Amino acid sequence: MKLPLIKLFFILLSLFGLNLSVYAAPDIANGKKIDQQQCYACHAKKSGFGNGDMIYTRSDSRVKTLQNLKTMVARCNTELRLDLFPEDEADVTAFLNQQFYKFK
Repeated sequence: MKLPLIKLFFILLSLFGLNLSVYAAPDIANGKKIDQQQCYACHAKKSGFGNGDMIYTRSDSRVKTLQNLKTMVARCNTELRLDLFPEDEADVTAFLNQQFYKFK
């Protein structure tokens, strides 16, 4: 039996543990939901004003590039043990970028 080339490609991908969902377009609605459920309250407390969005819009923001934003989301996930999947981190990053940062 001869496998079509595309089937062989996907079999090889699965054998090597590669996941194509990482390359899917981010789900901004999911990113917003995660931000509201897991990020907002902590950021509201950190801001001292009860507004979790202030951390994203402050004038002395450390986030200057999209890569910085990705790094900060990953850092929060790791340090706070949020247990977000890489796809969730991508969703949160996309939401925050669309809502606050507007990086290209």
